[in-house]
Amino acid sequence: MVVPALVLLIGFFALPYLTIITMSLREASTRAVYGDGFTLAHYTTALGDLYIWGILGRTLLIGATVTVISLLLGYPVAYHLAKSRSRWTSLLYIFVLSPLLVGLVVRTFAWMIILSNNGVANQALQAVGLINFPLQLMNNPLGVTIALTHVFLPFIILPLLGNLQAISPDLAMASRSLGASRMRTFWKVTLPLSMPGIQAGTILVFVLSISAYVTPAMLGGTGGRTMSVLVVQYLVDNFRWPAGAALAIIMAAVAVLFVGLYLRLTARAMRRLP
Repeated sequence: MVVPALVLLIGFFALPYLTIITMSLREASTRAVYGDGFTLAHYTTALGDLYIWGILGRTLLIGATVTVISLLLGYPVAYHLAKSRSRWTSLLYIFVLSPLLVGLVVRTFAWMIILSNNGVANQALQAVGLINFPLQLMNNPLGVTIALTHVFLPFIILPLLGNLQAISPDLAMASRSLGASRMRTFWKVTLPLSMPGIQAGTILVFVLSISAYVTPAMLGGTGGRTMSVLVVQYLVDNFRWPAGAALAIIMAAVAVLFVGLYLRLTARAMRRLP
């Protein structure tokens, strides 16, 4: 019974990664995808380039910002859906899932219309007199962060929703019966018990954010370029496949490092919870 899963894992995960790692170690060539020899020059060049480090830092910062904003926006929505007994709950589910029913390119084009210099946001701000000149809301990390938050918000709501629904209401009732207020019950009972959902949702959003390509490519410009855009530029525009593969491996290694550190910190925090 394990064989089909192993075949899928090896065929669609292990082999592609081994191919990319092998390609990143091959020498560059102007006549083929890569040359015959092996070298570490692509890694040493990338790790010594401050421009690449700047884009890597920007990518991680955008991913962390999108994750935090998504958590702050998504937790109240998930909490309300988990506790609601209204007949409109099904409609709220549809609202949460509706962004997933529209193509990513279409959603990104919509944000381009909203955030451009002559877009809806700037026109509205100028109409009410808050600004005199259009704000630069795209071609920078701000526009990428706004759009990615909209794109990945459902991916943090759904894990949180499942976790919050699994928490027995009797625990909150017991806390209230012992004299705790609603706020104290939330901080001492509900929030600690929802940490597994927070952990899963934040990791999912962070990984998806730092690996996103379409939204940063369309909204980021040169000021909001991320590692995914840079890797595609190396591969497609410059035809530097070994160097692009090395950048992809570096990005994957950094992502694994950050996720592993986050897992250790959150696991330690959850062990200290009552």
